[in-house]
Amino acid sequence: LEIFDHSQFDKWVEKAMAPAIASSLKLYEELLGLGFKVFLLTGRRESHREITIENLRNAGFRDWDKLILRALEDQGKTATIYKSEKRSEMAGDGYRIWGNSGDQWSDLLGMSIANRSFKLPNPMYYIA
Repeated sequence: LEIFDHSQFDKWVEKAMAPAIASSLKLYEELLGLGFKVFLLTGRRESHREITIENLRNAGFRDWDKLILRALEDQGKTATIYKSEKRSEMAGDGYRIWGNSGDQWSDLLGMSIANRSFKLPNPMYYIA
């Protein structure tokens, strides 16, 4: 087990080769087909927006309603705090969070939790 290394992660992000988790892509497509608004919330940095969009499209994700990346003022926050704050902002804007999925517990825990949450397996790393 290795400690999460932000600089190595950034190098990997910049390759734009992250594959889709098959079950996530299937759920994503089904939700779009049902007419849900889909927001993608990631811990990737705002400076990686264009490469993240390229990666998402290469992996089969299209037509999302909003892509939220970590801004400068969010640097240094734990993933749970950052994602909780962003979900709270969504709720404050009048959105109901019907479902939430992620491969880290920090994707699902904290404030403004969804009606249903789905934890996906990730044997590679853990983010607090």
